[in-house]
Amino acid sequence: MTKKKVVIGMSGGVDSSVAAIVLQKQGYEVIGLFMRNWDSLADGEFNGPTTASGICPQEEDYNDALAVCEKLNIPLHRKDFVKEYWDYVFTYFLDELKNGRTPNPDIMCNKYIKFDMFAKEARKLGADYIATGHYARLKDGHLLRGVDSNKDQTYFLCQVSKDQFKNVLFPIGDMEKPEVRKIAEEYDLVTAKKKDSTGICFIGERNFKNFLKNYLPNQSGDVINIDTNEVIGKHIGLMNYTIGQRKGLNIGGTEDKMFVVGKDLQKNVLYICLGEDNDYLISTSCIVDQVNYLGDTKITKCTAKFRYRQQDIPVELEWQDNNEVLVKYPQGVKSVTPGQACVFYDGEECLGGGIIKEVQKEGKKLWYL
Repeated sequence: MTKKKVVIGMSGGVDSSVAAIVLQKQGYEVIGLFMRNWDSLADGEFNGPTTASGICPQEEDYNDALAVCEKLNIPLHRKDFVKEYWDYVFTYFLDELKNGRTPNPDIMCNKYIKFDMFAKEARKLGADYIATGHYARLKDGHLLRGVDSNKDQTYFLCQVSKDQFKNVLFPIGDMEKPEVRKIAEEYDLVTAKKKDSTGICFIGERNFKNFLKNYLPNQSGDVINIDTNEVIGKHIGLMNYTIGQRKGLNIGGTEDKMFVVGKDLQKNVLYICLGEDNDYLISTSCIVDQVNYLGDTKITKCTAKFRYRQQDIPVELEWQDNNEVLVKYPQGVKSVTPGQACVFYDGEECLGGGIIKEVQKEGKKLWYL
């Protein structure tokens, strides 16, 4: 019988490397595809960032992916999605920041690039399936959390549609990270001890504020203590701050912990509050739009995450007619942030999610958000 062909996204990291090994063991014909999504010369920095070896991180990732594929006797193709990434992900990222929101570009990358553009390219290579190194599982058409709760990545898959999940494989979804590392070491892969990538892919290890000022000019403004309405300092541009942020405010004068609690775009004001239990940080509901629902039927009680690393929070859902949902959590939750994803869960199953449009307390929009 002819082997089924799987095209796997090879990122140059340990997860996709081991996913390729698992697929080989399962008897598939495996083909690697490396995606180049960002032009490091496009960000206004001379020659872009470099690694210790003197090359840009993306090229180092490609070299690592190539070394793994050569060791596993897997062909590796390379495809540029720089324009598509700019049009569908980076432009969205900048527009959201301009509107005072906190976007999650990795979610849009999965929706538009990895499970759309990548899938189309994989089909040109004759793929029966596509695969990635995500810590997630698919069972009977349902998206389930990865077995490793510390690495579960279903949050970032919440905007991928049911149709996009057809013929998708997550080879390491039922594995834990130490096991993945062990397999990579057994195969003596160059990625075995490679550090996991963190943060936004096109920024990498660079300073976020320095990167951003290449695209959005800093406009300094007042920082106001929302409890006292006093001006206590200056900010360096509202796009550099997110709701709930504590570090990097560079405002002195108090021993209490300070948190970003709101933004006024018209007045160019950043609001902060004192104390992590400050009532201004708490909301009790939010409106979520752009909802991508993956469940069989719409339910009214489930759990949700408003940030990736957050614990599951019990919520009630009131479905609207315009692909929006009112998410209620009367117990109160801190630092729910416009622009971030709200992702729904029913036990192990990820039901999809949407983007936080408006944050409320006791049914009223918070004026400072």
